[in-house]
Amino acid sequence: MKKLLPVLAMSLFICGCGSTPDKGTVSKEGEIEREWVEEGITKNYIFARGIGAADQTLENKTQRMATARNASVVNAQYNMLSFVKGVQLEGGITVEKAIETDSVLATKIDAVIKGAQVVRTEWTSDDGCVVVLRLPKQALKEAGVRLLE
Repeated sequence: MKKLLPVLAMSLFICGCGSTPDKGTVSKEGEIEREWVEEGITKNYIFARGIGAADQTLENKTQRMATARNASVVNAQYNMLSFVKGVQLEGGITVEKAIETDSVLATKIDAVIKGAQVVRTEWTSDDGCVVVLRLPKQALKEAGVRLLE
């Protein structure tokens, strides 16, 4: 069972391909690029990137790729949550401070982030995976989070 669990989910800070989410992060050789254009927030969206790798002892390539993708999605959600927590609200406080006193808001934000759309999935030559998530700012507003624009 341990072999099915990802052994590596590298954390990266929020990054988002900004206005060019079509630009890949994996080279033609299957290696992760050494330099990325980072932009976590645009006019309408918040982007987050996640990286995951699977246990290389798994014999089945599909299992390695699937577990790497699952790990990268979870990593991207974590990165997005970290970013959203630091965002300033209209009242002058951060989202992190607001959710400390409002468990309903925390639940709503968690649900919104879990609903973020995967806009890009790339696999590395060793079956690792890089995903980019996109979250519409409107979804946060509908959950009760009024961002400072």
